[in-house]
Formats: sequence, C-alpha cells, structure tokens
Amino acid sequence: MIKELAITEHPVSACVPPNYRVTLRCRAKGSGLLQYQWFQSEDEEVPGATQPDLVITAKKTQVYVCRVNDKHSNCVFSEWVKVKVWQILRADIPLTWQGQPQIVVHPRSVTIKHNEELKLLSFAFGIPPPRYQWYLNGNLLQDQTKETLLIKKADKDHQGTYLCSVSNVLEETWTEPAEVNIGNTTDKVALLIGNLNYSNHPNLIAPMMDVHELANLLQTLNFRVVSLLNTTKEEMTAAIQEYVKLLDKGVYALFYYAGHGYENSGRNYLVPIDAPQPYRRDNCISVQRTMQQMQEKHTALNVVLLDTCRKWYNKDCAPSEVKPLVPLGNTVYGYATSEDAEAYEVQDGSRSSGIFTKYLNKHILLEEKVTHVLEQVSEDLGRDPLIIGKQVMEIKHTLNEPRALTDQVCTTGHTVELRERNLNWSRANELPERRVLKFPCGTEVELSFSALFSNMITVFATVKKTGWKTMDCSVSLQSTPVMEDVFSSSDDSTGGMGSLLLSGPDDADCSLRLSGLQKLKRNLILKVDLHYTSMDSRQRMVESKQEDIGKPLVAKCELHKSAKPLERREGKVMAATFQAPPQRATTPLGQPCRPSTRKAENAREHNEPEENDESELLNLAFRSLGQKSTCT
Repeated sequence: MIKELAITEHPVSACVPPNYRVTLRCRAKGSGLLQYQWFQSEDEEVPGATQPDLVITAKKTQVYVCRVNDKHSNCVFSEWVKVKVWQILRADIPLTWQGQPQIVVHPRSVTIKHNEELKLLSFAFGIPPPRYQWYLNGNLLQDQTKETLLIKKADKDHQGTYLCSVSNVLEETWTEPAEVNIGNTTDKVALLIGNLNYSNHPNLIAPMMDVHELANLLQTLNFRVVSLLNTTKEEMTAAIQEYVKLLDKGVYALFYYAGHGYENSGRNYLVPIDAPQPYRRDNCISVQRTMQQMQEKHTALNVVLLDTCRKWYNKDCAPSEVKPLVPLGNTVYGYATSEDAEAYEVQDGSRSSGIFTKYLNKHILLEEKVTHVLEQVSEDLGRDPLIIGKQVMEIKHTLNEPRALTDQVCTTGHTVELRERNLNWSRANELPERRVLKFPCGTEVELSFSALFSNMITVFATVKKTGWKTMDCSVSLQSTPVMEDVFSSSDDSTGGMGSLLLSGPDDADCSLRLSGLQKLKRNLILKVDLHYTSMDSRQRMVESKQEDIGKPLVAKCELHKSAKPLERREGKVMAATFQAPPQRATTPLGQPCRPSTRKAENAREHNEPEENDESELLNLAFRSLGQKSTCT
C-alpha cells in the first residue's frame, strides 16, 4: 500500500533583526525515503538545502518554500514563508529569546494640524511574526491592524492616547502609550528677562528694546508673555518658578534672556543685576537647571534663546565631563554666540539692539520649523560686517517633529488646564482698571494705565472735567511706596525707547513711570495733586486724593517672598542698588556703529567664578542635545 505524500509540519515565517540565525522546519510523511529541497524563489534553489531543517543567517527579507519528493516521484510543496529582516541600528534581543513578540519601536507622541495625516509606527520581532491591533483611549480600532496606523485626515476625534497590542501564538505585549494632539499646541507661554542696570558690572542698553520688541512679536503669535527688566538672583529664580507653573503637556515654552552671562565647564550662567564683583556660580542662574524644570513638565516644545556672552573661565582647566541624562525631544537652544566667545550689542545713540536679537526679531514670524528660523538668523548674523570673526551663533536641538512658533493653538479638550493657566498668567499682566477721581472743587481727573513690561507700569492723569469755578488746572502724581524710575538718566539710556515709555493718552496732563514692581510688598498708593486757580480768590489752590491701585502686574506674584535675607558683612547691610547707566558717548547718525560686548567682567583675574561642583554637573547635565554646530 502506497502512503500518500503529505506535509505534516509547515515552516513558520519570522520577523528578525539582521544577522539573526533562523531555523525553518518542514516535516512530511510518505512512502520510502523522502527528499527535501528548499527554494528561495519559484525556480531558485537554496544551494545545499536538502534537509528538513533550513538554517540561515538572515541578511535581507526573503521568501522560502520546501519541496518534498518520495520514491515514486511524487512531490508536494510546503506553504510559502517569509523571513522579514528589519534594518534597525540596535536590537536588544535576549539570548534566551524563543520568538515571543519583542517590541523594538514604540509609537511616539505627536502634535499635528487639523486634517493632516496621522501616522504612528510600532514594530516588533517575533517567530511567528506578531499581529498588531491599535487602540484609541482604550477603544479597539477595527481597521488598524498593521504595524503602521495611518489616518489620512485627522481631526479632533482622533486626539488622545494610542496603544498597540502586539501578539503571536506565544505571547501578547503592549507598546508604550503615545499622545496625539490635534491642532499643534494647547498653549504658548514665554518668559523674557532683560538685565541692563547692573550694580557691580558694566551697564547695557539694548536688552530693554530687545525684550520689548520680542514680546510684541511673540504676542502676535498668540504667546502669553511675561517680560521682566532688571531682576536680582532671587527675583529671577522666583520668576522662573512661577513661569514653570504655566507649563504642561501640549504647551510651547519659550525662555529668552538678554544681559551678561558666562560659561563654565560646559554650563551656561545668567548674571543677575545684583551679582557681586567678583561673582560666583551661586550668584547666577543656571540655564541647564532652567531647561530641566521646563522639560519635567513634558511640554510639546522647549525653546531657550540666550543673547549673552559665553566666555570661559579657568581656561587652563579642562571642562569636567558632563554625562547626559535621558534625552527628551523637541528641545531647542539658540545661542547668540559660540563657546568661549562674546555676544555684542550695537549702541548707536538713538537705537540699541543685541545683534542676535536684531536678526531673531526679523525672522521669528516666519511660518517655518523653529530650527529653520534660527538657521536664517545665523546666516544673517554671519554676514553682519560689525561682528565677522567675533560672534558666530550656535544652535543645539533634539527637535524630532516639524514644530514652528507659528503653530496654531487648539484648546479642545484642555479647557480646564487653560483656565488655570490663564488665571496664573493674568496675575503677572493685569493692569488696574481705568478710574475717575472727583475733587471737591468739581474737577474730575481720569487715571489710566499702560505697561510695556510685566514689572513696569506707567500711570497717566488726565483732567476730564474742570470745576465751574476753577481754571489753569494741572496734575502731579506720587506713589507710596516710592518706586524708582531707573530710566530717568539725562542721556538716552533707553536704547531708543524714550517715546514708547511715555506712550499713552494723547491728552494726558501728567504721567508717572514706576519700575521694579516685583519688589512691591504692599498695595501701591497713588497720590494725585490737583493744582488750579480759584476764579473767586484768584489764588493757586491744591487738592489731593489718594487712590489704592493694589498690586499691579507682576507684583501680584510676590516674587520677593522667595528672596533670601540680606547678607551682612562687617556690620553693614549689603543690598543691591539700582543705578542709572553712565552717560555714554553716542555715535553720530550715518557713521558706523561700534559694537559692545555683553561680557560681565572687565578684568577676568578679578572676577573669576567659583568652579562648578562635579556632583552638580552630573545631576543637572545637558539632556543629550543634538548639535547643529560642534562644540569644543
């Protein structure tokens, strides 16, 4: 009796990394001695493959089939199988792996625009190859059963948390979750700090105009902006802490600083206005620490822009090795200058600007990927004849998605978080309401308010109605406590902002500019003195009113509460003082401008910061940033 020839065990497909050894098994029953021959296409034999088991070292994706013959010249073929080889740089396959699904690519969180294509990828090795099933917010997606989830036009219904089940006959496992946001970003928040009036270091002019112009541009891009001038170490620290409270998933975060700074052992430091001479690391703000706080909020984009020097100290000492922490994507650094170099501002007597910020403001409204914007800034800066060979911009980033500062905000599904952020942000930007004061003589004076910065307010007093027996009315303003106007020097130390600082109602009779509101510890009281001539007595008269306007703008944040007690030395209280910038010789219009540096010292040997502790370097190191320009 002749046994019928039949396959009893078919080979099994596989999905493996390159150079993995795979064994394909084929078993058959029939009469007499059976002969096996493996093929790698319909008519191409695998040389020497005449055994039931085919052992191969997988180099590329290939299909195989086995033919079995008996002594009666009957033949039968196994099922076709595919050995899929996925080219991946690194695949950590355990030595004891038996073929259960081994996920090597997890889907990544993305933010896309409405009606854009949504594509998520999950990939796993397995023998047999894994099956895929995608889920959105815990709900099975019927048609999404491939490695790649593809939705041609995604809308708000496709927003949420995606997971993929990966399984074969041996095991089921799950990918890491991926968050998908539709509409680019849930919010945009920016903190801008400009330090120019230093107590113990050369004063600057440009940060004032730079911060003002950049704030206006960011506001047109729907950023919530907090802008501060002349901040101490404690005030900067507190401001950053308050700023971080505004950050959350889906938020675009931007931090900008203009002022003195330096670099040491691969770390960047910002110099507050009260930094002593000489200053130490403890007197300054760590940029990397600030970025770490931003990253811990899992924001959708973190951008740090620094218009400051990066001169090294202790040049003879090799920088300590900085070990990277776990890298996070969508982080961008834009440095005004390269390592161990200075950043410059142009002071032409009528208008001043940091050269980096000048070109940043020129391009920042472009609807392009943020790194492409910075590349154009770098190209323009490189062509500026004033700084050729002196200042070269540097960009570092881990941007893995095409994010732009012009991306539209979509708050769908995030209204609760948005409401909370709005309350926190408004604390630093809320102006007092316009009001009218009525004097006994019948005259009415309107008080109105404007702010160019979050810690500077201008009060305007306007006589709206004169009493029926008054004439020649004038108004004067005072504040309690007295808030110093640090921009009242005789020269134009405002870098071209003189007219802007007094912008307000055209018919205002008096104005009062109050700076440093972050130092305010109690409500601000305005004293309004009305001077007029009595039509009865023909004498000059004065009537006064006091008006409580609360804590305006950033004063509500009470940044001073985090300030440390004043340090006492030799029985004297050492406190930071604001000083007006010294008078500078201006460059006549039409003549070349001479750039000045933003380096915080005059003689390095008298102003050498303390060396960084190695422990802090390891704890607060760069997050493995990809660089567009190489640092030495």
